[in-house]
Amino acid sequence: MRKILLVEDNETIIMGLKYSLEQENFEVDIAKNIVTAKSKIKKQEYDLFLLDIALPDGEGFEICKTIKENGNDPVIFLTAKDEETDVVQGLDMGADDYIIKPFRTRELISRINSVLRRYEKTTSNDNQIKCKNIIIDNNTAKVYKDGKEVVLTSLEYKILLMLFNNKGILVTREQILDKIWDVAGNFVNDNTLTVYIKRIREKIDDKDGKTIETVRGIGYRVTD
Repeated sequence: MRKILLVEDNETIIMGLKYSLEQENFEVDIAKNIVTAKSKIKKQEYDLFLLDIALPDGEGFEICKTIKENGNDPVIFLTAKDEETDVVQGLDMGADDYIIKPFRTRELISRINSVLRRYEKTTSNDNQIKCKNIIIDNNTAKVYKDGKEVVLTSLEYKILLMLFNNKGILVTREQILDKIWDVAGNFVNDNTLTVYIKRIREKIDDKDGKTIETVRGIGYRVTD
């Protein structure tokens, strides 16, 4: 049985979600604040985390940071905070989805299952993807260049992983946007994608475009 840690302080939401998730054969553990959540994370393993942002003793972003520093477990923010800056912050910290309250329970369960499937697919792949002097470690979701870690945001990592998984194949801009739509909603548009590609190139020292080749007006191709 897959185990979820729900970090939420609203009793009504807790009761409703716990019941619905248990009906779907999830085991649900509850934490109502950051202190309790961190204590539980140290003692137990979870398959997925549902985090509210506005908590009595701080923000759920702090919990997400702790989770991602210690591994690569899936995180979904479940919050009433719908400002674009909050959404972008959550995704850049490594969250896999960001759902605004109020929400439909069936939609939430569908998104949970979608995120879990993505992680199961990733862990079933080979542990590493290599191209030239760059390595992507699927198990830890980390990128290395010449043996040194390259720190990427969640979306940068997802874009680079998609390109590396299609090494030698032209990936259109539309395909990339469709792939990250589940995570970022309409907060990643065509112009923003250009910025992300530029940042990725800077971080992996590919400013000349020899690793990530631009096919003008169409998309990108990773070449050995």
